[in-house]
Amino acid sequence: MKTIAILTSGGDAPGMNSAIRSAVRTALNYGMNVIGVNRGYNGLLNGDIVELNSNSVTGIVQRGGTMLYTARCKEFFQPEGIQKAVQKAKEVGIDGLIVIGGDGSFHGAIKLCQQGLPTVGIPATIDNDIECTDYTIGFDTACNIAVEAIDRLRDTARSHEKCSIIEVMGRNAGFLALNVGLAVGAADVLVPERNIKNDVCCNILERKKQGKTHHIIVVSEGCNIDLKQMAETIEKETSISSRITILGHIQRGGSPTMLDRVYAAKMGNYAVRLLENGKYNRVVAIQRDAVVDFDIQQALDMKKTIDCNALEICKMISK
Repeated sequence: MKTIAILTSGGDAPGMNSAIRSAVRTALNYGMNVIGVNRGYNGLLNGDIVELNSNSVTGIVQRGGTMLYTARCKEFFQPEGIQKAVQKAKEVGIDGLIVIGGDGSFHGAIKLCQQGLPTVGIPATIDNDIECTDYTIGFDTACNIAVEAIDRLRDTARSHEKCSIIEVMGRNAGFLALNVGLAVGAADVLVPERNIKNDVCCNILERKKQGKTHHIIVVSEGCNIDLKQMAETIEKETSISSRITILGHIQRGGSPTMLDRVYAAKMGNYAVRLLENGKYNRVVAIQRDAVVDFDIQQALDMKKTIDCNALEICKMISK
């Protein structure tokens, strides 16, 4: 392969820049030319590209977000859009492509492979909802940001003897909420995978009998719970004032943690080596701390499940 391209797609995730840096410098070591595609698949369609060298990726490893920007592109997922993207890649001399993103981005990668553009995916999403990999880039940073924020909220909840209801991101997956809830010692953790009605009020009343004066409830956004109604119900049934905090996109920003930087660097290096060895239509993954790869379709067909044991631990040690 003479020239490879790199793009980031979907939601940004801390550590994307580390993956870009690693892929660029690995490719240069193999004597390849490297092209950065700006704004995801939209940039591939419209030829929004830039040549990358070693200096291009200097000083980005500590930055959150993505230096290549990211955007969603409905046009790309139409048959004409796929063909246009492949044609544009041929025009600028792209022999292979690395896509850094989540499951939606990988569906696009499959289509490009089917149309003759060798593609490798690197999982980057704070949701950590891709089954083939134990870990996705951005997850650790998002968890740490949420934990720090909740630790601060706890100070106020304790001082005023309140219940603090905190909604975290995660889309339709509860991995972020579960890990954050376990880390902060939440009284309750609500996740979409566990379709069991949590009797939050009973738990609070039980904790109150034990002398606990403040309560933290972590809710995954995928639960689609009316938080205002929940707060009102808690106040009515327990006489404990409740406050709602939605952390939102603050969880996706900021300097990536060491773990996100290291895994991203390993994945970026591995993705380039796959293309160099003629392997494509693959997704890079972390399995038991080792970097491996899977067929993209096989990876997307897998279903990631919540760790029910971790939920039980949360419940057990919250009392």
